Amino acid sequence: MPAKKEVNLRLIVKFLGILLMILSATMLFPMVWSLIYREQDSLIGLGMGMSLTFLSGVLLVWLTRRYDHRNIGKKEGYLVVSLTWISISVFGALPAYLSGAIPSYTDAFFETISGFTTTGATILNDIEAMPRGLLFWRSMTHWLGGMGIIVLTLAILPILGVGGMQLFVAEAPGTTPSRLHPRITETAKRLWGIYLLFTLTQTLLLMLGGMDLFDGLCHAFSTMATGGFSTRNDSIAGFSPYIQYVIILFMLLAGTSFSLHYFLLKGQFKKVLDNEELRFYLSLTGLFTLFIAVSIIVMHHTGVEPAFREALFQTVSIVTTTGFITADYLQWDNFIWFALFLLMFTGGCIGSTGGGVKMIRLLVLFKNTRLEMKRLLHPMAVIPVRINGRSIPPDIIHNFLAFFLLYILLFVAGSAIMTVFGLDFASAIGASVATIGNIGPAIGSVGPVDTYAHIPAGGKWVLSFFMLLGRLEIFTVLLVLSPSFWRK
Repeated sequence: MPAKKEVNLRLIVKFLGILLMILSATMLFPMVWSLIYREQDSLIGLGMGMSLTFLSGVLLVWLTRRYDHRNIGKKEGYLVVSLTWISISVFGALPAYLSGAIPSYTDAFFETISGFTTTGATILNDIEAMPRGLLFWRSMTHWLGGMGIIVLTLAILPILGVGGMQLFVAEAPGTTPSRLHPRITETAKRLWGIYLLFTLTQTLLLMLGGMDLFDGLCHAFSTMATGGFSTRNDSIAGFSPYIQYVIILFMLLAGTSFSLHYFLLKGQFKKVLDNEELRFYLSLTGLFTLFIAVSIIVMHHTGVEPAFREALFQTVSIVTTTGFITADYLQWDNFIWFALFLLMFTGGCIGSTGGGVKMIRLLVLFKNTRLEMKRLLHPMAVIPVRINGRSIPPDIIHNFLAFFLLYILLFVAGSAIMTVFGLDFASAIGASVATIGNIGPAIGSVGPVDTYAHIPAGGKWVLSFFMLLGRLEIFTVLLVLSPSFWRK
C-alpha cells in the first residue's frame, strides 16, 4: 500500500498569511465610521488591530515566499479552513480588546467568533454604549463569515488552481456543493455577487423604512449572514412593522440556497419551484408560524396582524438560525417556546448562510425512515430515497445519519459541560443548542433578552469551540482533531 501523504505545513502557513492580510484590509471599513463619529479609542483599537493582523500576515507569507501554494490536497484543505476560522477570530478580536471597549480578551474572542460563525451570541449588556466603529466591525464579522472567508478569498484571489475545490468543500462539508460554473473561482464570484446584491437591496429597503445608512448596513450584514447582531439593545423590537417584514423576507432569502437564487435570477423558475428542500423549508416555516400565531391569539388575545408578525418573525429567525428577536418568547406559553426550541434543531437550506442541521438532511432522514417501513415489509425490494427525482446514494444517507448522530451527541455533551460550569438545566441545553446551531439566543438564562456575559470564562471557550463546530458542520474540525489525520 502507498504511504499516506504528509500534511504540508508550509503551504498552510502561506495561505494563512494571505488570509490575514485580506482580513486586515476589511478593518479599513469600520475605521471610516470611527472617523465619521470621531471615536478616538475605537479608531486606535481598529488601527492597531489592522496593523498587527497585516504584519502577521506579511511575516507568514515572507517565511514561505519561495513555496508553490497551488497544490492543495484534502488534508491541507481541512487544516487551512479550521485554522483560518480560528485565526480570523483571534485577530478579529483585537480591535474591541485593544480599544478597551471589551477589556477581557476572552469576552472579545467570544464576541468575535460569535460574529464570524454567524452565531449572534453576545456578552454585551449595553450594545448601544459601544462605539459605532466597533459595532460596524461586529456586524461586518457576520457578513464576512456568512458566505465564508474562504469563498471570498477564492473569488478575489484566483491563484489556487484546482486546490481551491478542496477549500470550498472543507468550508461546507457533508454535501456536494452546487457549482454554478466549471471553475470554482467563478462559482465563488457568483455566490458573493448575489450575496452583495441582496445586502445592498436590503440596505436600501431598510433606509426607505427610516433607518439611517449605518443601521441599514449593520442590519443587512446580520440578516444576510443569518447572524443576528443588532445595533440596538432590544434587537428588532423597537423598529416599525415595515422594517420587521423586510427583515423577515431577507432572512427567508438568506436561509435559501444561493444556487436557487442564481437560477431564479437567470430565469430558470422550474428548477426553483421543483426543489423539494425549498418546499420543505417553506412548509415547515409556515406550519410552525400558523401554530404559534393561533396560540398567541387564543391564549393572549392579541390582534391577528401583530400575532402573525411576531410568530412569523420568531419562527423564521430561529429556522434560519439568525437570532433576531421582536418579542421575549419565553414569556409566551411553555408549549409555544418549546416548539421554538424544537426548531433550533432544524436550520436553513444547504448552500445558504443558515446554520443548524440543514433542511436537506432532515428531509432525507424523514424519507429514509418512512421508506424503511416499506423495506421491512418487502426485504427484497430496492426502494431508493429520491430528492428532486434523483436517487440519493447510500453513502450520502450514511453521511447524513452520522452527522445527525454526532450533532445530538455533541449537543448532549455540551449541555453536560455547561452544567459543570454552574448553569441550570434549561440554560445548559439552551447554550449548547444555540452555539452548535449558530443561533444565538435560546432558553433559560441565555434567552432572547439575556446575554452570555454571566457564563464563566472556561464555559465561554467551550461554547466558542461549539460555534466553530457548528459553522464548519462538525466533520472538518473533528477530522483535524483525530489522530488518524496526522498519520503518514
